[in-house]
Amino acid sequence: MNLKKYKNIDNHSSLGLKLSWFMKPKNSNKIFLGLALLCLALFLADFSYHKYGHFLIEEIPGFYGAYGFVMFTVLIFVAKFLRLIIKRPENYYGDKAIDQEDYPASQLEQDTK
Repeated sequence: MNLKKYKNIDNHSSLGLKLSWFMKPKNSNKIFLGLALLCLALFLADFSYHKYGHFLIEEIPGFYGAYGFVMFTVLIFVAKFLRLIIKRPENYYGDKAIDQEDYPASQLEQDTK
């Protein structure tokens, strides 16, 4: 492994250095493609054997994959709808909120890097 490309190598463990591959933006497409191919392979593998379910619909190849995808999508849309109902305004707590306090500029930590 080329360790020169990492800055402050003393701050990272060996496992941290190995897992830093996941943090690089250029590798996000590779991770997504790998997961998509894995899901496709598992979906296609479901056609290779006969299942014996309690209900007729469970015997359809790919049923659980399609059902899981549809239900997860429905869950996302329900969450978006509930957010509209449950969401509070930004100033809901008013003057009692902690972030309403005014701090002197001299006491604020500023990152100068």
